[in-house]
Amino acid sequence: MAGTILVFDPTAPPQRETQVHARRLDSLAGKVVGFIDNNKPNFAQLVDDLSELLVTRYGVRAVLKRDKRGPAMPAPSAVVEELAAQCDVVITGSGD
Repeated sequence: MAGTILVFDPTAPPQRETQVHARRLDSLAGKVVGFIDNNKPNFAQLVDDLSELLVTRYGVRAVLKRDKRGPAMPAPSAVVEELAAQCDVVITGSGD
């Protein structure tokens, strides 16, 4: 059997754009932490436990929790803008 096999490479070429990295926080004390809940099972419970731990053990001043519609959906622009304006750090999550 002679023939040609066409093979596709699914990897993307390397990106050469300059990336801006967020500064590292010295401490969480006095900071505001945001969470974006992607509505996967158990993430809300995890966030509740983490929030309590962040406040009691690490001195976090406040925790903001916001939802998005599902794991495959981006967070609404209004949520992203709100958290960017009010939080020192934002964590997006996954449950299960």
